[in-house]
Amino acid sequence: MRDRCTPALARIVAGALAALVCGCGTATPGDPVGEWAGRLVTEAGTCPRPLSARLVVGSEDVSFLPSGGVLVLHGHRKPGSARLHAQMLLTDINHKPLPMVFEGTLAADGTHIDGTYGTPACRARMVLTRPAEHRITRLLGG
Repeated sequence: MRDRCTPALARIVAGALAALVCGCGTATPGDPVGEWAGRLVTEAGTCPRPLSARLVVGSEDVSFLPSGGVLVLHGHRKPGSARLHAQMLLTDINHKPLPMVFEGTLAADGTHIDGTYGTPACRARMVLTRPAEHRITRLLGG
């Protein structure tokens, strides 16, 4: 009796581990909710280094983190909308406004977000994709 239960249990455990490792079912095409990552490609001016960028999309909010996340641009989004917007307004050393703006659009197939980031000194474009993350890594604290 014990020998017949072991293969069935092994299949259940293997299936559960496969779902954890591959992250199956974590994203729905057309739904931007989740974390996205990409690299800024400078089009004009001088953009911050490092050129990495992260975007975190919630059901009603958007957070964009240019250049390693030192600053966070915030925005609100309408559920079901493919357009994403986040901004931050600082003051420069000469007490002049220093706006920072992110604009993005979710691709029709849900695989990436085409975005632009701009400040008075920088204009950059980017393609953001969902980072290759494995749930088992997060479970193990990696």
